[in-house]
Amino acid sequence: MDASSLNQESLPVSSDALLAQLDEWGLAYTLYEHVPLRTVEDAKTVEAEMEVPGVSALRIKNLYLRDRKKRNYLISVEQDREIDLKALGQEIGAPGLSFGSADRLMEFLGIRPGAVSPLAMITGVEKGVIFHFDRAVQDADVICMHPLVNDRTVVMARADVLSFFDRIGVDVNWI
Repeated sequence: MDASSLNQESLPVSSDALLAQLDEWGLAYTLYEHVPLRTVEDAKTVEAEMEVPGVSALRIKNLYLRDRKKRNYLISVEQDREIDLKALGQEIGAPGLSFGSADRLMEFLGIRPGAVSPLAMITGVEKGVIFHFDRAVQDADVICMHPLVNDRTVVMARADVLSFFDRIGVDVNWI
């Protein structure tokens, strides 16, 4: 099964349900629908469609990781940032970081590979996933991310993204 909205009803929280929750909370976003995107390179092919003149937009990549102690992490960083897992593990106090499996991704974040997003913390917070966000977010006006599926992107103001985390009880760790 792919990570597109065609299969969203098989997720613990569907993309439509997430968007309805954002609406209910009054958290604004602009929704873009596009071909399924699995990689940063794929995402770069549609970025021009989401440009907003005069607005600093942060495009991110997301890593679902586990450490030797079987703790789960969602790491969201600027899309072109190089990641050294050993150095990252030292920075966040998580030795032996490795990528989590597709089965664990579904179990702990409720999504499929290709749709990893900070918004998946709506499920992850209940499963004890530890969230780390790139400090570059603090300088961005808006953040571009998938709403649990990889054929949609939402563009949200930084303040609304942080409000989302407050509402669901996520502690943001800055890296």
